[in-house]
Amino acid sequence: MTGAGEAFALQCPAPLPPGGSVLIGHGSGGKLTAELIRTVFVPAFGGRELAKLGDAAVVEMGALCVAFTTDSFVVDPPEFPGSDIGALAVNGTVNDLAMMGATPLYMATAFILEEGFPMDTLRRIVASMADAARTAGVELVTGDTKVVERGSGDGVFITTSGIGLVPPGVLIGPDRARPGDVVLVSGPIGSHGVAVMSRRAGIGFDADVASDTAPLTGLVQAMLAAGDVRCLRDATRGGVASVLNELAEASGVSITVRDEDLPVLEPVRAACEMLGLDPVYVANEGVCVAIVAPGDAGSVLAAARSVPAGARAEIVGVVEAGPARVRMETGLGVTRSLIMLAGGQLPRIC
Repeated sequence: MTGAGEAFALQCPAPLPPGGSVLIGHGSGGKLTAELIRTVFVPAFGGRELAKLGDAAVVEMGALCVAFTTDSFVVDPPEFPGSDIGALAVNGTVNDLAMMGATPLYMATAFILEEGFPMDTLRRIVASMADAARTAGVELVTGDTKVVERGSGDGVFITTSGIGLVPPGVLIGPDRARPGDVVLVSGPIGSHGVAVMSRRAGIGFDADVASDTAPLTGLVQAMLAAGDVRCLRDATRGGVASVLNELAEASGVSITVRDEDLPVLEPVRAACEMLGLDPVYVANEGVCVAIVAPGDAGSVLAAARSVPAGARAEIVGVVEAGPARVRMETGLGVTRSLIMLAGGQLPRIC
């Protein structure tokens, strides 16, 4: 590891009782985010589909089954090792659709630009976004642009929405996990969060650490063709641990994963150890968690490894009967609880 630049501090606010203001932890993808959605947004907007809290809504439009999603991206800095906010915005929305088994088709985007943002940087981001859309096989068909006064924003924020078609017979949902099922992770975890943090803090590593952002449509299609995939989630904010807690709660099951089986690149592991981070809570942008029927685990794993996005997929745990909880078996034979991320471990990473 090389020397660091300016000093930095991780923001990890402890969970607080409901109060009168929004905390940075409300955007972490963990416990505070879940409470915000459950207590503010869902009661106000209602609706059966929204209450499912899937990565995308799945609605019927005549004879078609359509997946629809929207997301906003506020990553700081907007360019980071391996990618940028433009490609991230495309892949994040494409992957939300893919997690419902959908084939993404069309996207909309909106830019909020701060006065003074460098035009050359904007051109690079837009070009990267266009390349990512072509790679993912989606078409950007409409959009919007707003500019705010200097000091009123933070460079560039991007919102994307996407629609796709869900093939007949595909049924994926966070409440479909059953005792005996197998937990699969599609690739090494923690790379995106560490890559963004390294650029933000001016830290260099002896080995390259790059964001894992990538479209996962091909990976999901390969897995669905190979067997019964019950649940899918891309492990973005809050990391793998928070995703597993969401699935355990939605399905009313206990999930146990094995620390030694979780794939983590060695430079990422070393960076997390130095900074006191747990890779299972660090954000990813090209990794998903799948819950698979036990009889199909081998074939689904082989299918995942047959495509580049899943080349390093691993079976990492099992689903068990019992109270909704997530545990990890360590290499020392100790079992510890994996709770949902409680604060804001790495702010502004997606």
